[in-house]
Amino acid sequence: MKRSLILGKESKEVELLHQDGMTTLVWEGQGHPIDILELEPGCYSILMEGRSVEVRLDQAKSPDPEAHAYRAMLYDGAYEFSLVDPRRALLSGTGGAGAGGGLLVSPMPGKIVKLLVKVGDQVQEGQTLLVMEAMKMQNELKTSTTGTVATVHVQEGATVETGATLMTVVATEPL
Repeated sequence: MKRSLILGKESKEVELLHQDGMTTLVWEGQGHPIDILELEPGCYSILMEGRSVEVRLDQAKSPDPEAHAYRAMLYDGAYEFSLVDPRRALLSGTGGAGAGGGLLVSPMPGKIVKLLVKVGDQVQEGQTLLVMEAMKMQNELKTSTTGTVATVHVQEGATVETGATLMTVVATEPL
């Protein structure tokens, strides 16, 4: 399964594939055969491209409840990183946010099941604006902007494509 690996301000797409008894790490689109052996709980030996490294992983705290945050201790120091399902990141974030507000765009094709706000409603960052059904699952789409709903571009029951603008939120001016 693909994940977004977030290290500091950088984000990289990673995936571990298990096929025919082999494990492949896909990093930035390139596959690398890898062997991972758990030596003890939380401590792993990783063999990749003829090099071996021992890694100790501990859970770390993250402000994002959808992120799986870790602290990895290696021979050259400690690193904190998060793994996020990129689909979940699309659903909880909203593409197109800017200083003046944000657009809630569809992260995938689907059907609008329920609108939870209307034009003129005040909303808070992280608030669910609508429920969308995609791949037989109901997904809550949230805003990344605190402000006022300026435009609702869809109606309940509408079918939308990936990238369709669903709502516009105008940011509240900071005091």
